[in-house]
Formats: sequence, C-alpha cells, structure tokens
Amino acid sequence: MKCYMKSSASSRHHDADADDIIEAFFEVVLEFREQYQALFVRLSEVGQETPLVLPHVIKSELQKVAEEKKAPQLLRGHAYELLRTAQEMIVRGKTVAIALRPDIGFWKYVIVDTSSMDIMGVETAAYLAFKEKLSGKPLNDDDRWVLEVDLGVFRRGLPRMRRTKTIGQGVDFLNRHLSSSLSRDPANGGINGSLFQYLKTLTYAGSPLMLNGKLKSHFELWDALLQVEKMFDTMDDATPYSEVSHDLQLLGFEPGWGNTIARAMDTMNLALNLLEAPDSVRLSDFLSRMPSMFNVVILSPHGFFGQKDVLGKPDTGGQIVYILDQVRALEKEMRKRIDQQGLEIVPEILVVTRLIPDAKGTTCNQRLEKINRTTNAQILRVPFKQKNGEVLQQWVSRFEVWPYLERFAEDATKAVKAELHEAGHGENPDFIIGNYSDGNLVASLMSHALGVTQCNIAHALEKTKYNDADINWKSMDDKYHFGCQFTADLIAMNTADFIITSTYQEIAGQAGHVGQYESHNAFTMPGLYRVTSGIDVFDPKFNIVSPGADAEVYFPYTQENKRLKKFHPELKELLYGSPEKGKSVGQLKSKDKPIIFSMARLDRVKNLSSLAEWFAANKRLRKLVNLVIVGKLVPM
Repeated sequence: MKCYMKSSASSRHHDADADDIIEAFFEVVLEFREQYQALFVRLSEVGQETPLVLPHVIKSELQKVAEEKKAPQLLRGHAYELLRTAQEMIVRGKTVAIALRPDIGFWKYVIVDTSSMDIMGVETAAYLAFKEKLSGKPLNDDDRWVLEVDLGVFRRGLPRMRRTKTIGQGVDFLNRHLSSSLSRDPANGGINGSLFQYLKTLTYAGSPLMLNGKLKSHFELWDALLQVEKMFDTMDDATPYSEVSHDLQLLGFEPGWGNTIARAMDTMNLALNLLEAPDSVRLSDFLSRMPSMFNVVILSPHGFFGQKDVLGKPDTGGQIVYILDQVRALEKEMRKRIDQQGLEIVPEILVVTRLIPDAKGTTCNQRLEKINRTTNAQILRVPFKQKNGEVLQQWVSRFEVWPYLERFAEDATKAVKAELHEAGHGENPDFIIGNYSDGNLVASLMSHALGVTQCNIAHALEKTKYNDADINWKSMDDKYHFGCQFTADLIAMNTADFIITSTYQEIAGQAGHVGQYESHNAFTMPGLYRVTSGIDVFDPKFNIVSPGADAEVYFPYTQENKRLKKFHPELKELLYGSPEKGKSVGQLKSKDKPIIFSMARLDRVKNLSSLAEWFAANKRLRKLVNLVIVGKLVPM
C-alpha cells in the first residue's frame, strides 16, 4: 500500500489544516487496511451499476461494512469524518476517485486502487479527467487537447476573504481592506490623495459634484474643509445648503455634500476624520453619502415582462414581481438620498427587456411603458433579431434565447444611451443590474462596452437544479442548451463587480450541502471544456441582501382595509365549493383552518409533490391547517 499527497489546484489557498486532515486519513487507512479495503471494494462493486456514487450511498455502505467486519473504528476518527464529507465517488473498474469537501469552499480529491490500496491525492484537473470517462469518453483518449478553464489566475493578488463565516459580506470586508490599504499608501498621499482623486471623479451629465477645479491637491482640500467648518459654526443647522452654495463654490466645493448646513457638515466631518485617520465604519458611511448613482439599468430579457396579464405565461413569474418591487424600492431610496445630498436631480431607472410583437394580449409589444407607483421608472423593450436582421415575432423559451443575446446587447446598449440622452441624463447609466443567466450575460456585455459597474442576481442557477447536468450536458443540450447557459453563467460571474444573493446557502451551501455558486468552482462538460477554477465563494464580490417585502402586499391581518375584498366570493367558491373541471381539483372541507399556500409551475424542480407528500404524511399538521397549491393547468 502506498500513499501520495498532491494539493489540488482549487485548494492551494486553504490552510495547512486541510492537508493535515488528508495525511491523517492516509495514516488511519494504513492502520486499518483490511477494513478500508473491504469498504472500497464494496463501493467499487456498487459503482459497477451506478458509476457516480452519491454521498448517502457512501455513508450507508460505510455503516454496513463496519457492522459486517465488526470494525467500530470505521465509524470514528479522522478517516470517518473525512469520508462523511465526500460529495461524490467515481468508479472505474477497480479504481475509485473521491471528491472530499473538508470545509465549506475547500475541496480535496483522492484516487484509490482497491486492489493494492494505493492512495493518491490528485489535482482538480486529474479528478475531472477521471470523471469525464463517465460520459463514454475512450479510456485511451488523448487528454492534452482538452480546453481547461482556470479563471483563478485572474484573481491572484486581489483581496480575498479567508473565513467561511464572512462569505457573502463582501462590502464590509472591502471597506475594512480599503481603509487599511489607504493608510499604507504614502506614495500617493495615502487616504488624503485617494479621497481627493475620488471626489474629483463625481459628476452628473458633465457637471462636477462635490469639488470643482479650484482645489488642486488634498492639502488644499484639508484647508478648505477646515475653513468651511469655521463658517458653519456660526450658522443655523437648518439653513439650506443652497443659501451658501455660491460662497462654497468660491472655496472649491460643489453641491452634493448635503441639503442643509447640518447634513453638509456631517459629511465634511466624515471627510476630515478619514483624512486624519481612516477606519472602515467611517469610510462606509462616507461612501454611502456620495452622489454617484442617478441612472440605473436593470436587464431581464426572457419571458413576457409586463405589469398586467403576464403572470403565468411561459417563463413569466416570480422574477418579474421581484424586479418590479425592486424598482419601486430602489427609486424611493435613490430619491431620498439625492434629496439629502441637496441635488435637484430626478433619477431614472430603465428595465430593459425583450419586445415581443406577438404579445398575446399583453403590453409586451410596446417600446416604452411607465412602471406603476414610480415617478421616473420605465420598461424599455428591445426586439430580438435574427441573423438577417428581421425581428423575431414570437416568444421563445429562456433556454432558446442564446443565439439572439449578443445582437440584443448591442441594440439594447444603443437604446439605453439614446433614452438617457433624450431625458437629459447624459448617455451612460451609473449602474447595471443583470437578472438570471441571460440578463447577467447581457449585463456583462453592456457594462464592458460602457465601462459601468455591473451587478448580477442569479435568481436560479440551472446547473444545481438538474442532477449531473454538467457531466450529462450533451444528452440535455437539445432541450436546455446547458452548454451555452453554463458558459454564460461562468462569464457573468467573473465579469461582475459584485453579486447579490438572498442567502448564505445560495453561495456556499452548508456543511453537508454544496452551495449553488460553489458548484461552479470545478466541473466538467466532456467534449466542451473542464473548469478547474470557476468561481471562488471567498471572493468579496458576493453580498447577501435578503429581499424585503412590499408593505402594500404584505401587512398585518388586522389591517382589513387593505384586503382585496372584491375577490373574496370567487376565492371562497374556488377553495370551498365543488371542484370545477379545468380550474380546480379537490376542495377544502374545513373553513376554520389556516392555509399553507404555495404557488409555482408544476415542474419537478419545484418539488411540489414532496410538499404534498410531506403534508399528507403528517396527521397532526393536517388537523391544524389546510394545504393549497396553485400551479399551471396540466392537460390530462
């Protein structure tokens, strides 16, 4: 028996602890060679029928062998704990390869010869090459010409978090890192020089904000701030900034510091404190006050994006509700901040989606549509065009949009620039938000073309919704085109300036469950390419922002005046009346029980059948509540 250790490319950043765990695993396997050989032989036999062995099978077989061999030592110690972190096992003949995840975001790969019990730690690429044979790739196939993607090289030297508990707290981390690094930058004037240069970049439609050309250096900025501090000490805090704007302009200051003397002095005090001794809390507060966001573009190409009679249509559901709620909340916050900055600017938000000529009775064939309950937010629709330039008339599935997106990105960029220019907002947005795989790819292309900050919101990463969708991509590609989608996801993740997620689990999962983004760190699509370093969950671009709730929709049950009572008779008939063919199945007998409500399309990935099964199996719960599931009609 021989043991070899080689760090995998995806885990070189890990502490020495992970390597120590692997070494301890080797030692224990060596000590109990016979028992572990029985285990790996058993797993290799299981894998003859199902070569991709899942975690629950590994744990089950480990338990069985421990009982059969009367070897309780298999169920304790370092080797046991490490095998419990196995995410999958690949079986090929008498050789097994194991993907181990000792901790969130950290991976190790081991290959075991079940005959000789030689054990070798291998790099990510070697493990993926072993896994690729599951797709029917010949054993002697030349591996030299496989396209191997390592995006980790582009992240080297960039700030990176190290603790699993800080994953998803990127802005907080960067503020701490930035305040620390600025204080160590004497060559460029440290924080003084950097802050001064940043303030000079702030403009709106070509006009300067915060500072004008009178101030030539951070030394002059410091002196001017002290001069204003003395001036404000003799004035009423409630004095509007506009009353002193001319005097401040002569000193080198432009609007943006605040709408009143008190607000402006607070902002200037933050600047003075940062110039004197930077810290992350003050830096975060100061940056949040800066007038830097007035025009926002939100991209969501697929589906029927509208405000009426669209929900329930193909690819049209929660994402649209999310974006419309986001727009209203975002505009409200932008208007509040701009008012506090003392600026007379009306922000603009454009939701860019696809124009569908055959709109099926919706407004999706209108180029512009004002968003309800907003002041200056609109839906801007741009058509998909075919190779010959003709406009695509009909809706197409979100899985079929890929041939149109590059042309759509170019046309949408021109449309956005024209719309902003016509409204007097300059030509470029300040911020671009992508949604889902298609919107995130277009956001990447648009932000690259315009040099604008890019934000991604995934909503759903299809790779984690379909079992083994990467290794089996070819068998699914005619229907889902995962070859395009996973590539688009990989591009967008890495070009984004930051990524918004709703939960920690979305990024990094849990101790026993891989996160959605984490699963994109290393994977292979045989015949296309293999990824040895795709996305790093410790990247500070990840930020957790849980979606809020619209108070107009979600409110205490005591506020009966907000209820849509005109729909009550119809809803009561639907729930408690006799089943109506083509409309409902089943009826509720008890009107007194509260309702557990779920609404989604009837697709296996939504797992509604498990919800119904769980409810049906719980007698106590059935006595307390009713279950109502709303889904699309399925023809019988």
